[in-house]
Amino acid sequence: MSATTFRLKASLNPQRRKMLLTAGSFLLPILVWCLVSYLPFVWHPQVLIEEPGGVDYFEPGMRVDRNDFADQLAEMTQQGLPLPRGIPANPIYLPAPHEVAKAFYSGFTTPPEQRNAPWLHESLWHSIQIIFWGFVISSIIGVPLGILAGSYASVGRLSEPFIEFFRYLPAPAFGALAVAVLGIYDGPKIAIIVIGTFFQQVLIIANTTRKLDATLIEAARTLGSKGWRLIARVVVPGILPNLYQDQRILLGWAWTYLIVAELIGTSTGITWYITQQARYQHFDNVYAAIIIIGIIGFGSDLLLARLGNKLFPWQSSREKS
Repeated sequence: MSATTFRLKASLNPQRRKMLLTAGSFLLPILVWCLVSYLPFVWHPQVLIEEPGGVDYFEPGMRVDRNDFADQLAEMTQQGLPLPRGIPANPIYLPAPHEVAKAFYSGFTTPPEQRNAPWLHESLWHSIQIIFWGFVISSIIGVPLGILAGSYASVGRLSEPFIEFFRYLPAPAFGALAVAVLGIYDGPKIAIIVIGTFFQQVLIIANTTRKLDATLIEAARTLGSKGWRLIARVVVPGILPNLYQDQRILLGWAWTYLIVAELIGTSTGITWYITQQARYQHFDNVYAAIIIIGIIGFGSDLLLARLGNKLFPWQSSREKS
C-alpha cells in the first residue's frame, strides 16, 4: 500500500486497493478470533478435562479454571493419587471458528432436536417477515409525513416537536402495551419495529427534504407549479436518491430491533432459535445464528446499494467525483 492510502481525505484508487481494505476489515477480526481460539498462550483461562485422575468431581469434557486445576494437580501429586489431565481451553461461550462453521452448516442440514420445532431456515424466514412488514408499515406513514414536514414549515412545527420527544422513548418499553392491544403473536413484534423506526424516519426524511435546492422550488413556482403538483413533480424527484439512501440506513436500524421485538409475547423466529441454543449451552449455534443475521442484513444492504447505483447513476457518479 502506498503512503496515500492513509492520507487524510484521500480517495482510494485503484479499485484493487479498495477491495483489499474491505477484505481486511473482515479478516482482521477473524484473525484475532483465531489467535484467541487456537493459541493457548494468548488467553485460554480454563482447562478442558481429558482424564479426571483422582479428583472425584472432575469429569471428561468438563471445563475448570486453570487455578483450580493447578490446585487439584498439586493435591493429587501430594497424596500420590492419579493425576488429572487436561488441555488449555476457552470458556464454553467462546467457541472456535471451525466449530461455528460446522454449526452454520449443520443448522441448515440437521433436523431440530425438539419435536415440531422450526428449522433454522424457517426461523430466519419468519424473522425476515417481521422486519419486512414492520418497515413497510413504518415507511407508508413515515415517508409522506417526513416529506410534508420538510416541505411545509407549519407541518414540521406541528409534528416534529412531539416526534423529537417520542423518539427518545425506548421502543421495547411499549412491549407490554403492544401485547395487551395486539395479542401475543406477531402483532406486537411488528409494532416494536414500527415504533423503533417510524419517528427516526420522519425526522431524517424531513431533514433530507429541507436540503433540496431552493432554486428548484422557485423555478417550478415560476412555471406555475404549486401544491401537490409541486411536491410530486419537483420535491419527490429531487430528494429521491437521498431518500433511497436514508431508507437503506433505516432498514439497518430495523434489524437492530429484531431480537428485542421477537422476545415480546411468544418467542419466535431467529430469536427463539438463539435463546433455545443458549439454554442448552450450544454457543456454536448461537454464534452461527448471529452471523447469519449479519450476513442477511449486510448482503441486503449491498444489493440495495447496487440497485441504487442502477436507479440513480448520476448520484453515484457525483459521489465518485
